[in-house]
Formats: sequence, structure tokens, C-alpha cells
Amino acid sequence: MSRPVILGAGPAGCAAAIALARAGRRPLLLEREARPAEKVCGEFLAADAAAAIAALGLDLPALGAVPIARGVMAAGHRRAAMDLPFAAWGLPRATLDATLLALARESGAEVRAGTAATGAGRLGDGWRLRLADGEVLDATQLVLATGKHELRGARRGARGGAIGVKLPLRGVGVDGTIVLLACAGGYAGLQPRPGGEANLCAALDPRAPGVAAAARDGRAFLAHVMAGSSLAECLLRDAVPLLPRPLTVAGVPYGFVARGGLPGMFRAGDQAAVIPSFCGDGVAMALGSGRRAAEAILAGRDAPAHHAAWAGRIGGAMRLAGLLGGLVTRAPGLLVAGAALSPGLAAWAARRTRSG
Repeated sequence: MSRPVILGAGPAGCAAAIALARAGRRPLLLEREARPAEKVCGEFLAADAAAAIAALGLDLPALGAVPIARGVMAAGHRRAAMDLPFAAWGLPRATLDATLLALARESGAEVRAGTAATGAGRLGDGWRLRLADGEVLDATQLVLATGKHELRGARRGARGGAIGVKLPLRGVGVDGTIVLLACAGGYAGLQPRPGGEANLCAALDPRAPGVAAAARDGRAFLAHVMAGSSLAECLLRDAVPLLPRPLTVAGVPYGFVARGGLPGMFRAGDQAAVIPSFCGDGVAMALGSGRRAAEAILAGRDAPAHHAAWAGRIGGAMRLAGLLGGLVTRAPGLLVAGAALSPGLAAWAARRTRSG
């Protein structure tokens, strides 16, 4: 029987599946990975992400999330500090994804893990999916929540060249603080994880000197970030990588926003918009866009109208995020000096880049 099909069981796909299932639609949720795993993600959950998670009936402290109350920026010998203007949390993506996937099942969605789609095509008013094992599925509506992964027949058409790099660490003292560290080709974010660990996640230009080596080797990645500021050198010199090599993803199209689109295909998460990771709002936007895609389906609105409404909702935050992301990449010293002179302005910018 044809029904809504969701591709991708990250925050966006699970949010859509939970909303549809709770409304009685019983969607089919397909996930290419056999089980939830680490993703290249900063893992920062601000007030909008926390509110979306709470609305699903989940409790962040009960999941082991660690509170974050302070923000620090550093470039060269400059640094600036501020109290965050909202409560924030740090939680590994593997933990968050596993929890959301279990909730999708409990809510009534059918979940198939370890199932990859290889392509999609129009079928009347709906969609036909081809799976890697040769199976063919028909869907009344298709929610594309595949993150950075593209689907044949449904590519975003986004341009992007940034590379995301992530490395969990031990031996780093950043309790209660998220730290933005400028470095060659971009910037890195450092924040606490449960169990006394930390997460170092960076957005880098692959053409910048040292980036190719940093993406292949944990020690090279640490050295690359440490070279960008005296604070990074202090915080990371005793860090112990918890993976033999960093997790990476290439071609991240920061600033992309889906507009228009094909009838019946609803994009969510990074398929709908990719906010610069500097702002730490990716998970919130994934949860928000997934829920709103489900609401559009339930209300009988089509995908182009849904995408136009989502683009309008996040437009201001995306423009400000793009401006700030450009500053931290091209003139990090100027950004840090401005934050040091006016913590209130920095707090305003942090609030204005919440889009979830």
C-alpha cells in the first residue's frame, strides 16, 4: 500500500516520522545505516533544539546531555567570552539519533534500518523508489532527509566545497563552555560531551594549506586547529583522540536553501537548508524542518509551498549566519575583537541565528 516514505533516520527524518505516526499516517522510515552512529556534527543543542526535543516528550538531562552556559571565541592571541543568552546542551549524535529512532518506532512508524535507496522517479501523483536490494517502493509523499547524501533523481543542485571534520577527544577541560577556534581555512568548535569527553568539529576549505592532512589524521587535525590561536594550543595540547582518524564529509553547501521543488517531495534537514556550523543550529533546523514537512503533508499542502514557507521563516537567520560565517573565516580577529568589545551584540547575534 502506498504511504508517506521518509529517507533518513537522523533528527529531520525521525521528527517527520514521529509527527506523521502520531497523526495516524504510519509512515515508512528508511535508514541506510544498520544502527545509529557518529555523524560529522557539532552536537550543540541550543534553546530551539531543546524545546523541539522536549515537545517530543524527551528529557535531555535524562539522556546524559551536558549543560553549556558559556561561549568563548579565539583567533591568534585574541579571545572573547560571554554568557550564552539561552540554556544549551551537548549530546553525541549517536545517542540523539538512537533515541529519536526508538521514539519513531514507539509512535507507530515502520522502520527499516540498513536499507538504502538508490534513486527516485515520479509515478503519477506520487513517487517510486528503487532500493539497493532491487526492491521497488511507491510513496504518496516522499520526505527527503538524507543529510549530506544525495539521491539520484532528486539532487539538491547545491554548490558547496567545504569539508566537515569531527574528532571526539579525551583530556580536554571545557566543562560548561563551547569554544570557537579560528584556524587556517575556517574554524573549529570545541565543546563538552558526556563522560568528561569533548567534541572537536570543524568547517574547513579543502584548498587551504594543511586541511587535506588534517582530514586524514587525528594528530594532524589537532595540530591544524592549535596553530590558529594560543587558546587552542592551550586547550588541545594534552588532548587524546578517541578515533584513529577524524570523521569527514566533503562538499558541504553552507548557505543552501531549498526553494520550489517537485510535487510530493518534501526536503528536510540539510536537504532543506544548510546553516553555517558556526551558529550551532543545524540539529534544531533539522528537527523543525522535519516536523513542518509532516505538518504540510497532514494539511494537504504541497512541497513547493512548504519549501517557500520554510525559506521565508529562516531567511533572516540564514543571512546573518552567512555574514558571521564569512567574518570568522576571512577576518576572525575582527570578529573576536568585536565580541570582546560588545558581548551584548554577540548575545544578540546568537539569539537571532536560532531558526529551528
